[in-house]
Amino acid sequence: MSEHVRLAVEDGVLRITFARPDKKNAITQPMYGTLAEALTRAETDPSVRVVLFEAEGDAFSAGNDLSDFAAVAAGTLDRHNMKTPLFLNALARAHKPIVAAVTGLAVGVGVTMLLHCDLVFVADDAKLSVPFVNLALVPEAASSALLQARIGYARAYAMFALGEPIDGRTAASFGIANASLPVGEVRAKALAAAKQLATRPTGALQATKQLMRDGTAIAALIAKESQIFGDRLKSPETAEALQAFAERRAPDFSKFSG
Repeated sequence: MSEHVRLAVEDGVLRITFARPDKKNAITQPMYGTLAEALTRAETDPSVRVVLFEAEGDAFSAGNDLSDFAAVAAGTLDRHNMKTPLFLNALARAHKPIVAAVTGLAVGVGVTMLLHCDLVFVADDAKLSVPFVNLALVPEAASSALLQARIGYARAYAMFALGEPIDGRTAASFGIANASLPVGEVRAKALAAAKQLATRPTGALQATKQLMRDGTAIAALIAKESQIFGDRLKSPETAEALQAFAERRAPDFSKFSG
C-alpha cells in the first residue's frame, strides 16, 4: 500500500485521499496500485456504499508522475508493468457511486478520472487541464470519447490539442462538474453529497449506474487508448517533450513529420 494514499470509511463512504501534497499529488505507480486495490475491494465490501476522492494540499492531482513516462521512454520501465491500467479499469467497471472533491490543480488523469465519477464538486478557482498533446501523447481513461460526450467535440478537442486549463466555474458550466464552489466549501459539500448517496438504496443506485454507463465498452476503449499511449511514449516526439520539460524550455517539434 502506498503511503501517499489515505483510506478511511465514514458513514458508508470510503474516503480516498491523495496524500502527496509536496508533489502536487502527482500519482506514482505504487499509488495507482493502492487506488486500484481500494476500488476493487469497495465493490464487495458491504461497509462501503459510496467512494469519495479528495486530496491534501493545494492541488487535486498534477496527473501521472512524469518520471514514469521518462522511464518508459528510456526503456528502464516496461509499460506493461505499469499499474495505471489497473486503476483506470477499476474506475470503468465500478458499480458503486463515486464522488470527487477537486481543489487547485487537476491535470491529465486528475481530470479524466472525473469523467468516471458520478458527482463532482470543484473549487471556483480550480484549474483543470488535459495537456496530453503537449507531451506528444494521447488521451487516456476513455476520455477520447467520454470528454466529448460530456462537453462536445469542439470544446474537448481544444482542451486536448491546446492543453489550456479551464477554471472550476467553466468546468461546471461545461458539465464536467455538478457545481463550482468557494474553495473552502468543496470538500464538505462533496462529503455531504457522498453521505446522502450512502442513505439511498444501493441496489437501485448500482442498477441506475449500469444502465447509464457501459463499463465493458469503456474498458475496451481504455485498452485501445493505452496501446496508442504506450507507443507514443516510445516516440521521438515524446522524448523531445520530456527532455524539454526537464530542461525547462519549450519543445521543438518542427523536426518531426506527421
